[in-house]
Amino acid sequence: MESFAADLATMVRTPLEEDHVRLMRRAGKVVPFKAGEMVQEPGQATDLFHYVLSGEIEALDPRTMERMGNATLGPSQFFGDLQFLSGGVSLAGARAVTDSEVLCVPRAAMLQLMSDVPEISDIVVTVLAARRQRAVRAADSLLTLIGPELSRDIREVAGFAARNRIPVREIAADSEEALALAAQCGLEKAQPGVLFGRERRIEPPTPRAVAEALGLDLTLGEADTFDVLIVGGGPAGVAAAVYAGAEGLRAIVLEDLAIGGQAGTSSRIENYMGFPTGISGGDLVGRGEVQAMKFGTRFSVPRRVGALTQCAEKKFHVTLDDGQAVSARSLIVATGVQYRRMPLEGLERLENAGVYYAATEVEARWCRDSDVAVIGGGNSAGQAAMFLARTTRHVHVLVRGEGLASSMSDYLLQRLETHPRITIHTCTEVTGLHGDTQLERITIRDRTSGQSWDLRTRALFVMVGAAPNTDWLSGLVDLDPRGFVLTGTEAGGRSQFETSLPGVFAVGDVRAGSVKRVASAVGEGSVVISSVWAHVNG
Repeated sequence: MESFAADLATMVRTPLEEDHVRLMRRAGKVVPFKAGEMVQEPGQATDLFHYVLSGEIEALDPRTMERMGNATLGPSQFFGDLQFLSGGVSLAGARAVTDSEVLCVPRAAMLQLMSDVPEISDIVVTVLAARRQRAVRAADSLLTLIGPELSRDIREVAGFAARNRIPVREIAADSEEALALAAQCGLEKAQPGVLFGRERRIEPPTPRAVAEALGLDLTLGEADTFDVLIVGGGPAGVAAAVYAGAEGLRAIVLEDLAIGGQAGTSSRIENYMGFPTGISGGDLVGRGEVQAMKFGTRFSVPRRVGALTQCAEKKFHVTLDDGQAVSARSLIVATGVQYRRMPLEGLERLENAGVYYAATEVEARWCRDSDVAVIGGGNSAGQAAMFLARTTRHVHVLVRGEGLASSMSDYLLQRLETHPRITIHTCTEVTGLHGDTQLERITIRDRTSGQSWDLRTRALFVMVGAAPNTDWLSGLVDLDPRGFVLTGTEAGGRSQFETSLPGVFAVGDVRAGSVKRVASAVGEGSVVISSVWAHVNG
């Protein structure tokens, strides 16, 4: 199966050419560093691109400030990872091993060079992405999560980090390392929490606070006007971000959880053209995110949009849940749909403590070698069942209808029906959740016979319903009776994806009449930019 990036250990590296270095010299300056001198402090802004001209630079573990494995750089190599593209903080440090000369290029100038000279971009982005992939796998990070086995809040941070490919370390609250870290932070005993670097404790331990510490949320202001604001970071929104940047539009993407959207929870997509061995939804959209950043598009997570207004100058102003506002000349609604929350007693109490809305490696860890249940009859539910069957004892797929043939791809349905550790229960529904702080069992009702039975399980995956995320449009855009956004002639729009409000466009699953497939969402996000460009420059 394809992955997010190449394997750093085996990839063949292509060095930057002399012509590339000459261009970088014009934009930056040569800085000498003495042996032992810091080149990049971990946790500080990545505002410079560091290219080694002579000497030796070592990458540092931010927790120990010792060399990270055998990570050392010599002439013609460069320091950094994907945080450089996003403008976040450095996840590792860099220190001169010997007296060295480093060509330091300001971030904005380097990004412009990468946009102007695609060969530079290809080389740099390939290495940065591979380094991020390695860091995630090796858990080399500024962030340490203590006690995810005890706290659903820490589990939520772990899920946020995994879906955004943020490397983290996880340690049990009763481990010797956790006790030592607690003492280092002035605590009597180890408590569930998130550490940034060696001593700083992130409070509260939430995805928002982690994003702020890493610089992923960006500082936004209403005075800063973009050409296009894209709300939603799923396949449609990220495809629009790629094409907006490629067309020279100043664009920003706001996403309330993780780049990838609902597609990011799919562990394996096998029917997307160009990936015959399959690719996870998170890796597919993650590649698009890197591609868009290469063209200058900015991303901000987690950012939940609360309301939309339009001023007399015809600009659009989006108010966020923290009171900040973002302004743009055009708006793309790509917020997709979300799984419905079932009306079950105790649901909110057990979310992230047995009730989940995504099936990734993070969630799978908490139900290994046990029975689990998946509610849903679509491809996402089928992919989740196949993924969970690798590590669980048995997967029960619960479907309200009489079958799956009309809602699931045939290849996936056949695999579910023949898998020895998967059972499909049709005409069933969950009527009860049991457990105080952790899900222990669920009650399932057979809708045909009316009989109920209990399943002892630590995990219930809810993947049913398609509620559009459109409340924030504040009544300014026409919706269909189910809340999906009307576009094109049906809405009086001037183009296929324009809504009833000129300058506002909708793409992907949130659009009324759309085909609920990743490929169609990517296509809509790509095509809409021509209409956006015409509106902005008309």
